[in-house]
Amino acid sequence: MTPPALHFIHPAHPLYPAELELRFRVLREPLGRPRESVTFPFEAQSLHLVAVEPGPEGDAVVGCVLFHPDSAPGEPAGGRLFQMAVHPRRQGQGLGAQLVRHLEAELRRRGFARVHLHARASVVPFYERLGYAAYGAPFEEVGVAHRLMERHLRGGG
Repeated sequence: MTPPALHFIHPAHPLYPAELELRFRVLREPLGRPRESVTFPFEAQSLHLVAVEPGPEGDAVVGCVLFHPDSAPGEPAGGRLFQMAVHPRRQGQGLGAQLVRHLEAELRRRGFARVHLHARASVVPFYERLGYAAYGAPFEEVGVAHRLMERHLRGGG
């Protein structure tokens, strides 16, 4: 299987509706959440990285991850990784790790030093393998147990 191509897009990009559909199908629909719950007020200010593979009906978005800068003045540049989704037929093949690493490389290039996220409890080990550390007490979000996690970015790794 040919590896998907990774592209940074924006909400006006033709692949954005397919990104939203993937996010809904993987992250919200299984929880019984409405389609509207997949979008955030800061979509346009966020980085959107998608994994795309060609298909019989055109390009298909099979993975995505977003990043929103949110550091306070005087803090090292940082932000939140969110809406990480991989199509079920592509899960367990390293695509999620590839998306995170590609995003981190771009964040380093842009001068970001810290990434934090809200990880569902079931995927905490995935993020730990990528160098993220849990902090704080577990909490509930969208009806699912979560942990706060973070990673400090350093050059090259």
